Amino acid sequence: MFDIKLVRDNPEKIQKAAKDKKIDIDIKKILELDNKKREAQKNLQEIAEKRNKINKSITGKPTPEQIEEGKKAKEKYIELDDQYHALNEKLTALLLQIPNPAKEDVKIGKDESENDVVKTWGKPKKFDFKPLDHLELGKSLNIINVESAAKVSGSRFAYLKNDAALLEFALIQFAIAELTKEGFSLVIPPTMIKDDIMKGLGYMENGGEEDMFQLKEDGLFLVGTAEHSIVPMHKDDLINLKEMPKRYLAFSSAFRREAGSYGKDTRGILRVHQFDKLEMVSFVTDGKDDQEQEFLLSIEEKLFQALEIPYQVVKMCTGDLGFPAARKYDLEAWIPSQDKYREVTSVSTVTDFQSRRLNIKYTDGSEKLYAHVLNGTVFAIGRTLVAILENYQQEDGSIIIPKILQKYMGKEKISIGE
Repeated sequence: MFDIKLVRDNPEKIQKAAKDKKIDIDIKKILELDNKKREAQKNLQEIAEKRNKINKSITGKPTPEQIEEGKKAKEKYIELDDQYHALNEKLTALLLQIPNPAKEDVKIGKDESENDVVKTWGKPKKFDFKPLDHLELGKSLNIINVESAAKVSGSRFAYLKNDAALLEFALIQFAIAELTKEGFSLVIPPTMIKDDIMKGLGYMENGGEEDMFQLKEDGLFLVGTAEHSIVPMHKDDLINLKEMPKRYLAFSSAFRREAGSYGKDTRGILRVHQFDKLEMVSFVTDGKDDQEQEFLLSIEEKLFQALEIPYQVVKMCTGDLGFPAARKYDLEAWIPSQDKYREVTSVSTVTDFQSRRLNIKYTDGSEKLYAHVLNGTVFAIGRTLVAILENYQQEDGSIIIPKILQKYMGKEKISIGE
Protein backbone atom coordinates (compact mmCIF):
# COMPACT_ATOMS: atom_id res chain seq x y z
CA MET A 1 0.00 0.00 0.00
CA PHE A 2 0.99 3.67 -0.10
CA ASP A 3 4.02 4.57 2.02
CA ILE A 4 2.57 5.99 5.26
CA LYS A 5 5.89 7.71 6.03
CA LEU A 6 5.52 9.71 2.82
CA VAL A 7 2.05 10.80 3.96
CA ARG A 8 3.31 11.77 7.41
CA ASP A 9 6.17 13.83 5.99
CA ASN A 10 4.25 15.42 3.07
CA PRO A 11 0.52 15.50 3.87
CA GLU A 12 -0.28 18.65 1.87
CA LYS A 13 1.75 17.45 -1.12
CA ILE A 14 -0.03 14.09 -1.18
CA GLN A 15 -3.43 15.76 -0.83
CA LYS A 16 -2.67 18.09 -3.75
CA ALA A 17 -1.30 15.26 -5.92
CA ALA A 18 -4.59 13.39 -5.46
CA LYS A 19 -6.62 16.51 -6.20
CA ASP A 20 -4.61 17.03 -9.40
CA LYS A 21 -5.89 13.61 -10.45
CA LYS A 22 -9.45 14.66 -9.53
CA ILE A 23 -9.49 12.31 -6.52
CA ASP A 24 -10.52 13.31 -3.00
CA ILE A 25 -8.70 11.74 -0.06
CA ASP A 26 -9.04 12.45 3.66
CA ILE A 27 -5.47 13.12 4.79
CA LYS A 28 -6.62 14.36 8.20
CA LYS A 29 -8.42 11.07 8.86
CA ILE A 30 -5.44 9.08 7.62
CA LEU A 31 -3.01 10.86 9.96
CA GLU A 32 -5.47 10.52 12.84
CA LEU A 33 -5.77 6.77 12.31
CA ASP A 34 -2.00 6.48 11.90
CA ASN A 35 -1.45 8.13 15.29
CA LYS A 36 -4.05 5.90 16.94
CA LYS A 37 -2.54 2.81 15.34
CA ARG A 38 0.97 3.71 16.52
CA GLU A 39 -0.37 4.35 20.03
CA ALA A 40 -2.19 1.00 19.98
CA GLN A 41 0.99 -0.69 18.77
CA LYS A 42 2.93 0.88 21.64
CA ASN A 43 0.34 -0.25 24.19
CA LEU A 44 0.30 -3.74 22.68
CA GLN A 45 4.07 -3.98 22.96
CA GLU A 46 3.97 -2.83 26.59
CA ILE A 47 1.35 -5.41 27.58
CA ALA A 48 3.29 -8.11 25.72
CA GLU A 49 6.41 -7.19 27.71
CA LYS A 50 4.34 -7.27 30.91
CA ARG A 51 3.07 -10.76 30.11
CA ASN A 52 6.64 -11.94 29.47
CA LYS A 53 7.74 -10.43 32.77
CA ILE A 54 4.91 -12.18 34.63
CA ASN A 55 5.78 -15.53 33.03
CA LYS A 56 9.46 -15.14 33.86
CA SER A 57 8.66 -14.32 37.50
CA ILE A 58 6.97 -17.69 37.97
CA THR A 59 9.64 -20.16 39.09
CA GLY A 60 7.47 -22.93 40.45
CA LYS A 61 3.76 -23.55 40.80
CA PRO A 62 2.01 -20.21 40.13
CA THR A 63 0.16 -18.59 43.04
CA PRO A 64 -3.53 -17.61 42.71
CA GLU A 65 -2.39 -13.98 42.51
CA GLN A 66 0.01 -14.77 39.68
CA ILE A 67 -2.68 -16.72 37.81
CA GLU A 68 -5.11 -13.81 38.16
CA GLU A 69 -2.49 -11.29 37.09
CA GLY A 70 -1.60 -13.40 34.06
CA LYS A 71 -5.28 -13.82 33.15
CA LYS A 72 -5.88 -10.06 33.28
CA ALA A 73 -2.74 -9.38 31.21
CA LYS A 74 -3.89 -11.89 28.59
CA GLU A 75 -7.37 -10.37 28.40
CA LYS A 76 -5.84 -6.89 28.05
CA TYR A 77 -3.51 -8.14 25.31
CA ILE A 78 -6.44 -9.62 23.35
CA GLU A 79 -8.39 -6.35 23.74
CA LEU A 80 -5.46 -4.21 22.55
CA ASP A 81 -4.65 -6.63 19.74
CA ASP A 82 -8.23 -6.36 18.46
CA GLN A 83 -8.01 -2.56 18.65
CA TYR A 84 -4.73 -2.52 16.76
CA HIS A 85 -5.99 -4.75 13.94
CA ALA A 86 -9.24 -2.78 13.62
CA LEU A 87 -7.29 0.49 13.32
CA ASN A 88 -4.83 -1.10 10.87
CA GLU A 89 -7.69 -2.34 8.68
CA LYS A 90 -9.30 1.13 8.56
CA LEU A 91 -5.96 2.82 7.84
CA THR A 92 -5.09 0.33 5.10
CA ALA A 93 -8.46 0.92 3.40
CA LEU A 94 -7.79 4.68 3.30
CA LEU A 95 -4.18 4.28 2.14
CA LEU A 96 -5.36 2.13 -0.77
CA GLN A 97 -7.48 5.07 -1.95
CA ILE A 98 -4.42 7.33 -2.42
CA PRO A 99 -3.44 7.49 -6.11
CA ASN A 100 0.14 7.40 -7.27
CA PRO A 101 1.33 11.05 -7.45
CA ALA A 102 2.23 12.33 -10.91
CA LYS A 103 5.88 12.98 -11.72
CA GLU A 104 6.99 16.59 -11.35
CA ASP A 105 7.26 17.09 -15.12
CA VAL A 106 3.62 16.07 -15.71
CA LYS A 107 1.36 18.99 -16.57
CA ILE A 108 -1.49 19.77 -14.17
CA GLY A 109 -4.69 19.67 -16.21
CA LYS A 110 -8.36 18.78 -15.85
CA ASP A 111 -8.85 16.23 -18.67
CA GLU A 112 -7.66 14.97 -22.08
CA SER A 113 -8.31 18.37 -23.64
CA GLU A 114 -5.19 19.62 -21.81
CA ASN A 115 -2.86 16.82 -22.92
CA ASP A 116 0.18 17.90 -24.94
CA VAL A 117 1.35 16.60 -28.30
CA VAL A 118 5.11 16.19 -27.86
CA LYS A 119 6.01 14.65 -31.23
CA THR A 120 4.58 13.85 -34.66
CA TRP A 121 5.94 11.42 -37.24
CA GLY A 122 4.95 11.03 -40.88
CA LYS A 123 2.37 12.93 -42.86
CA PRO A 124 -1.28 11.87 -43.12
CA LYS A 125 -1.89 10.38 -46.56
CA LYS A 126 -3.98 12.35 -49.04
CA PHE A 127 -6.28 10.12 -51.09
CA ASP A 128 -7.47 10.78 -54.65
CA PHE A 129 -10.75 9.14 -53.67
CA LYS A 130 -13.05 9.15 -50.65
CA PRO A 131 -11.48 6.68 -48.19
CA LEU A 132 -13.68 4.04 -46.61
CA ASP A 133 -13.62 3.20 -42.93
CA HIS A 134 -12.19 -0.10 -41.70
CA LEU A 135 -15.57 -1.79 -41.30
CA GLU A 136 -16.65 -1.03 -44.87
CA LEU A 137 -13.30 -2.34 -46.07
CA GLY A 138 -13.48 -5.37 -43.79
CA LYS A 139 -16.95 -6.34 -45.03
CA SER A 140 -16.11 -5.95 -48.73
CA LEU A 141 -12.93 -8.00 -48.31
CA ASN A 142 -14.72 -10.64 -46.19
CA ILE A 143 -12.23 -10.30 -43.35
CA ILE A 144 -14.32 -8.66 -40.56
CA ASN A 145 -17.77 -9.88 -39.55
CA VAL A 146 -19.62 -8.02 -36.78
CA GLU A 147 -23.14 -9.16 -37.73
CA SER A 148 -22.48 -12.83 -36.93
CA ALA A 149 -20.63 -11.84 -33.76
CA ALA A 150 -23.65 -9.80 -32.66
CA LYS A 151 -25.88 -12.88 -33.04
CA VAL A 152 -23.46 -15.02 -31.06
CA SER A 153 -22.06 -12.65 -28.43
CA GLY A 154 -23.92 -9.33 -28.66
CA SER A 155 -22.82 -5.90 -29.78
CA ARG A 156 -19.16 -4.82 -29.95
CA PHE A 157 -17.69 -8.20 -30.75
CA ALA A 158 -16.24 -9.30 -34.09
CA TYR A 159 -14.97 -12.23 -36.07
CA LEU A 160 -11.59 -11.64 -37.72
CA LYS A 161 -11.47 -13.85 -40.79
CA ASN A 162 -9.13 -14.89 -43.56
CA ASP A 163 -6.51 -12.18 -44.22
CA ALA A 164 -7.50 -10.18 -41.11
CA ALA A 165 -6.62 -13.22 -39.00
CA LEU A 166 -3.40 -13.67 -40.96
CA LEU A 167 -2.60 -9.98 -40.48
CA GLU A 168 -3.01 -10.39 -36.72
CA PHE A 169 -0.54 -13.26 -36.68
CA ALA A 170 1.83 -11.27 -38.89
CA LEU A 171 1.81 -8.44 -36.34
CA ILE A 172 2.45 -10.92 -33.55
CA GLN A 173 5.38 -12.54 -35.37
CA PHE A 174 6.83 -9.12 -36.22
CA ALA A 175 6.61 -7.96 -32.59
CA ILE A 176 8.13 -11.17 -31.24
CA ALA A 177 11.04 -10.96 -33.68
CA GLU A 178 11.78 -7.34 -32.74
CA LEU A 179 11.38 -7.55 -28.97
CA THR A 180 13.15 -10.83 -28.35
CA LYS A 181 16.19 -9.19 -29.98
CA GLU A 182 15.92 -6.56 -27.23
CA GLY A 183 15.99 -9.21 -24.50
CA PHE A 184 12.29 -9.42 -23.68
CA SER A 185 11.03 -12.78 -22.37
CA LEU A 186 7.93 -14.01 -24.19
CA VAL A 187 4.96 -15.01 -22.00
CA ILE A 188 1.38 -16.12 -22.61
CA PRO A 189 -0.26 -15.37 -19.23
CA PRO A 190 -3.58 -16.29 -17.61
CA THR A 191 -6.51 -14.07 -18.61
CA MET A 192 -8.32 -14.46 -15.30
CA ILE A 193 -6.88 -13.16 -12.01
CA LYS A 194 -8.02 -13.12 -8.38
CA ASP A 195 -9.91 -10.22 -6.81
CA ASP A 196 -7.10 -9.38 -4.40
CA ILE A 197 -4.56 -9.30 -7.22
CA MET A 198 -6.62 -6.79 -9.22
CA LYS A 199 -6.99 -4.69 -6.06
CA GLY A 200 -3.24 -4.85 -5.53
CA LEU A 201 -2.61 -3.47 -9.01
CA GLY A 202 -4.60 -0.34 -8.13
CA TYR A 203 -7.16 -0.51 -10.92
CA MET A 204 -10.29 -0.95 -8.81
CA GLU A 205 -10.21 2.38 -6.97
CA ASN A 206 -11.97 5.48 -8.22
CA GLY A 207 -14.54 3.54 -10.25
CA GLY A 208 -11.99 1.49 -12.20
CA GLU A 209 -13.82 -1.77 -11.55
CA GLU A 210 -16.75 -0.52 -13.65
CA ASP A 211 -14.76 -1.22 -16.84
CA MET A 212 -13.91 -4.80 -15.84
CA PHE A 213 -15.68 -8.11 -16.40
CA GLN A 214 -15.98 -9.97 -13.11
CA LEU A 215 -16.76 -13.63 -12.37
CA LYS A 216 -18.18 -13.06 -8.90
CA GLU A 217 -18.92 -16.69 -8.08
CA ASP A 218 -15.29 -17.58 -8.74
CA GLY A 219 -13.69 -14.46 -7.24
CA LEU A 220 -11.98 -13.69 -10.55
CA PHE A 221 -11.62 -10.82 -13.01
CA LEU A 222 -10.94 -11.03 -16.73
CA VAL A 223 -7.80 -9.02 -17.51
CA GLY A 224 -8.08 -5.76 -19.41
CA THR A 225 -4.47 -6.14 -20.57
CA ALA A 226 -1.70 -8.73 -20.11
CA GLU A 227 -0.03 -6.36 -17.66
CA HIS A 228 -2.74 -7.31 -15.13
CA SER A 229 -1.37 -10.85 -14.88
CA ILE A 230 2.30 -10.20 -15.69
CA VAL A 231 3.05 -7.64 -12.94
CA PRO A 232 1.69 -9.84 -10.09
CA MET A 233 3.65 -12.82 -11.44
CA HIS A 234 6.37 -11.49 -9.12
CA LYS A 235 4.13 -10.91 -6.09
CA ASP A 236 6.12 -11.48 -2.87
CA ASP A 237 9.26 -12.16 -4.94
CA LEU A 238 12.76 -10.91 -4.24
CA ILE A 239 14.38 -10.30 -7.63
CA ASN A 240 18.15 -10.50 -7.88
CA LEU A 241 19.69 -7.19 -8.94
CA LYS A 242 21.64 -9.01 -11.67
CA GLU A 243 18.35 -9.89 -13.40
CA MET A 244 17.27 -6.27 -13.77
CA PRO A 245 15.95 -4.69 -15.84
CA LYS A 246 13.55 -7.63 -16.09
CA ARG A 247 11.47 -7.30 -19.26
CA TYR A 248 8.51 -9.28 -20.55
CA LEU A 249 6.57 -9.36 -23.81
CA ALA A 250 3.13 -10.85 -23.18
CA PHE A 251 0.38 -11.83 -25.58
CA SER A 252 -3.20 -12.32 -24.43
CA SER A 253 -6.81 -11.53 -25.09
CA ALA A 254 -8.13 -8.54 -23.16
CA PHE A 255 -11.65 -7.78 -21.95
CA ARG A 256 -13.20 -4.39 -21.21
CA ARG A 257 -16.72 -3.09 -20.76
CA GLU A 258 -15.79 0.22 -22.42
CA ALA A 259 -18.66 1.89 -20.58
CA GLY A 260 -19.63 5.30 -21.91
CA SER A 261 -18.30 4.73 -25.43
CA TYR A 262 -20.55 5.81 -28.27
CA GLY A 263 -20.67 6.94 -31.90
CA LYS A 264 -17.75 6.05 -34.16
CA ASP A 265 -15.93 4.40 -31.24
CA THR A 266 -18.49 1.59 -31.13
CA ARG A 267 -18.42 0.95 -34.88
CA GLY A 268 -16.39 -2.00 -36.12
CA ILE A 269 -13.37 -3.10 -34.08
CA LEU A 270 -11.97 0.17 -32.75
CA ARG A 271 -13.43 -0.20 -29.26
CA VAL A 272 -14.75 -3.67 -28.51
CA HIS A 273 -15.29 -5.85 -25.43
CA GLN A 274 -12.70 -8.46 -26.43
CA PHE A 275 -9.46 -7.95 -28.33
CA ASP A 276 -5.95 -9.36 -28.52
CA LYS A 277 -2.97 -7.40 -27.30
CA LEU A 278 0.81 -7.54 -27.05
CA GLU A 279 2.12 -5.82 -23.93
CA MET A 280 5.54 -4.94 -22.52
CA VAL A 281 6.18 -5.01 -18.75
CA SER A 282 9.47 -3.95 -17.15
CA PHE A 283 10.79 -4.22 -13.61
CA VAL A 284 13.65 -1.80 -12.96
CA THR A 285 15.63 -0.45 -10.04
CA ASP A 286 14.82 2.77 -8.20
CA GLY A 287 15.82 5.76 -10.31
CA LYS A 288 15.77 3.91 -13.65
CA ASP A 289 12.09 4.17 -14.58
CA ASP A 290 12.40 7.47 -16.50
CA GLN A 291 15.06 5.94 -18.75
CA GLU A 292 13.05 2.74 -19.17
CA GLN A 293 9.90 4.62 -20.11
CA GLU A 294 11.77 6.41 -22.90
CA PHE A 295 13.12 3.04 -24.05
CA LEU A 296 9.66 1.44 -24.18
CA LEU A 297 8.25 4.47 -26.00
CA SER A 298 11.09 4.24 -28.54
CA ILE A 299 10.11 0.63 -29.25
CA GLU A 300 6.49 1.60 -29.86
CA GLU A 301 7.61 4.35 -32.23
CA LYS A 302 10.04 2.05 -34.02
CA LEU A 303 7.28 -0.46 -34.74
CA PHE A 304 4.81 2.09 -36.10
CA GLN A 305 7.54 3.70 -38.16
CA ALA A 306 8.28 0.26 -39.61
CA LEU A 307 4.58 -0.04 -40.47
CA GLU A 308 4.88 3.44 -42.02
CA ILE A 309 1.74 4.69 -40.29
CA PRO A 310 1.70 8.41 -39.31
CA TYR A 311 1.35 9.04 -35.59
CA GLN A 312 1.68 11.56 -32.81
CA VAL A 313 2.92 11.10 -29.24
CA VAL A 314 0.77 12.67 -26.53
CA LYS A 315 1.78 13.27 -22.92
CA MET A 316 -1.08 12.92 -20.44
CA CYS A 317 -1.90 15.69 -17.98
CA THR A 318 -2.76 14.84 -14.37
CA GLY A 319 -6.52 14.80 -14.95
CA ASP A 320 -6.17 12.11 -17.65
CA LEU A 321 -3.42 10.09 -16.02
CA GLY A 322 -5.24 7.33 -14.18
CA PHE A 323 -4.92 6.01 -10.61
CA PRO A 324 -1.61 4.04 -10.68
CA ALA A 325 0.34 5.96 -13.35
CA ALA A 326 2.97 8.58 -12.50
CA ARG A 327 3.58 9.51 -16.14
CA LYS A 328 1.97 8.27 -19.34
CA TYR A 329 2.43 8.74 -23.07
CA ASP A 330 -0.07 7.71 -25.74
CA LEU A 331 0.91 6.98 -29.31
CA GLU A 332 -1.97 7.96 -31.59
CA ALA A 333 -2.12 6.69 -35.19
CA TRP A 334 -3.73 8.61 -38.04
CA ILE A 335 -7.19 7.24 -38.91
CA PRO A 336 -8.24 8.60 -42.35
CA SER A 337 -11.98 7.94 -42.02
CA GLN A 338 -12.10 10.05 -38.85
CA ASP A 339 -9.59 12.62 -40.12
CA LYS A 340 -7.83 12.50 -36.76
CA TYR A 341 -5.29 10.65 -34.65
CA ARG A 342 -6.55 7.89 -32.35
CA GLU A 343 -4.77 6.11 -29.51
CA VAL A 344 -3.20 2.79 -30.45
CA THR A 345 -0.56 2.32 -27.74
CA SER A 346 0.42 3.79 -24.39
CA VAL A 347 3.40 3.54 -22.06
CA SER A 348 3.29 4.26 -18.33
CA THR A 349 5.54 4.25 -15.31
CA VAL A 350 3.82 3.41 -12.03
CA THR A 351 7.09 3.85 -10.07
CA ASP A 352 6.97 1.63 -6.93
CA PHE A 353 3.19 2.03 -6.52
CA GLN A 354 2.21 -1.49 -7.58
CA SER A 355 5.27 -3.19 -6.14
CA ARG A 356 4.43 -1.81 -2.67
CA ARG A 357 0.89 -3.15 -2.92
CA LEU A 358 2.07 -6.53 -4.26
CA ASN A 359 5.35 -6.74 -2.29
CA ILE A 360 7.73 -6.98 -5.25
CA LYS A 361 11.31 -6.24 -4.24
CA TYR A 362 14.83 -6.59 -5.58
CA THR A 363 18.12 -7.02 -3.74
CA ASP A 364 21.84 -6.74 -4.29
CA GLY A 365 22.38 -9.26 -1.51
CA SER A 366 22.22 -6.76 1.32
CA GLU A 367 19.54 -4.10 0.83
CA LYS A 368 15.95 -4.87 -0.21
CA LEU A 369 14.08 -2.22 -2.22
CA TYR A 370 10.76 -2.02 -4.02
CA ALA A 371 11.02 -2.51 -7.78
CA HIS A 372 9.75 0.16 -10.16
CA VAL A 373 7.24 -1.12 -12.71
CA LEU A 374 6.40 0.03 -16.23
CA ASN A 375 3.96 -1.14 -18.87
CA GLY A 376 3.67 -0.36 -22.56
CA THR A 377 1.51 -1.53 -25.45
CA VAL A 378 3.24 -3.12 -28.40
CA PHE A 379 0.13 -3.72 -30.50
CA ALA A 380 -3.52 -3.54 -29.52
CA ILE A 381 -4.37 -5.76 -32.47
CA GLY A 382 -7.81 -4.41 -33.35
CA ARG A 383 -6.78 -0.77 -33.41
CA THR A 384 -3.60 -1.55 -35.30
CA LEU A 385 -5.64 -3.41 -37.93
CA VAL A 386 -7.91 -0.36 -38.21
CA ALA A 387 -4.88 1.86 -38.85
CA ILE A 388 -3.39 -0.52 -41.44
CA LEU A 389 -6.62 -1.11 -43.35
CA GLU A 390 -7.49 2.57 -43.57
CA ASN A 391 -4.03 3.95 -44.32
CA TYR A 392 -3.15 1.29 -46.89
CA GLN A 393 -6.48 1.13 -48.75
CA GLN A 394 -6.56 1.48 -52.53
CA GLU A 395 -9.23 2.97 -54.76
CA ASP A 396 -10.38 -0.51 -55.87
CA GLY A 397 -10.99 -1.51 -52.22
CA SER A 398 -7.86 -3.65 -51.87
CA ILE A 399 -5.30 -3.22 -49.10
CA ILE A 400 -1.55 -3.04 -49.65
CA ILE A 401 0.15 -4.94 -46.84
CA PRO A 402 2.93 -2.95 -45.10
CA LYS A 403 6.29 -4.09 -46.48
CA ILE A 404 7.56 -5.15 -43.05
CA LEU A 405 4.65 -7.62 -42.73
CA GLN A 406 4.67 -9.08 -46.24
CA LYS A 407 7.13 -11.84 -45.41
CA TYR A 408 4.88 -12.97 -42.55
CA MET A 409 1.72 -12.76 -44.69
CA GLY A 410 3.23 -14.38 -47.78
CA LYS A 411 1.55 -11.80 -50.00
CA GLU A 412 1.62 -8.12 -50.84
CA LYS A 413 -2.06 -7.29 -51.08
CA ILE A 414 -5.50 -8.14 -49.70
CA SER A 415 -7.93 -8.10 -52.61
CA ILE A 416 -11.66 -8.44 -53.10
CA GLY A 417 -12.79 -11.87 -54.23
CA GLU A 418 -9.74 -13.77 -52.98
